[in-house]
Amino acid sequence: MDVAAAKALGAGIAMIALAGVGIGIGQIFSTLVSSIARNPSARPQVFGIGILGFALTEAVALYALVIAFIILFV
Repeated sequence: MDVAAAKALGAGIAMIALAGVGIGIGQIFSTLVSSIARNPSARPQVFGIGILGFALTEAVALYALVIAFIILFV
């Protein structure tokens, strides 16, 4: 197997994490909307926690992207 092909394959495998990130972000915001719809007065407390969950989940995508770039270009 060529080294370039192995690097491309490894970077593609590293991007599999993005599927989990997409599912996680969808669940975070669907739960956020549902909880605010059930109890609108709890919005100030729930919204901050939802945004924190989004940021932590999105960090996984950024780590996967960095790993893929390291595999490709180093």
